[in-house]
Amino acid sequence: MKNLGQMMKQAQAMQAKMAEMQEKLGQMEVTGQSGGGMVKAVLNGKSELRSLKVDPSLVDPGDVEVMEDLIVAAVNDAKAKVEAAVAEQMKQVTGGLDLPAGFKLPF
Repeated sequence: MKNLGQMMKQAQAMQAKMAEMQEKLGQMEVTGQSGGGMVKAVLNGKSELRSLKVDPSLVDPGDVEVMEDLIVAAVNDAKAKVEAAVAEQMKQVTGGLDLPAGFKLPF
């Protein structure tokens, strides 16, 4: 039973670290860009879009598709960077413990 008590303490410590990580992720901001920096998207660590900047030279009512494609590319770039940052944070919280495939944290 001694090991069970220790496991419970470890689980509580990990839970506290997860809560701390969630807080950090909400405050973290990552910028993705496309079109050589003409479109910039800022996401927080929870993949929520915080801001979007579009270079005025892209605003051409006759060619909206290019701007739309660049916005999608910038958001996807930022999202990939957020996912990499979250994975790095998770390594620190779990002590490098590999989680099973498909098991994603934070929930």
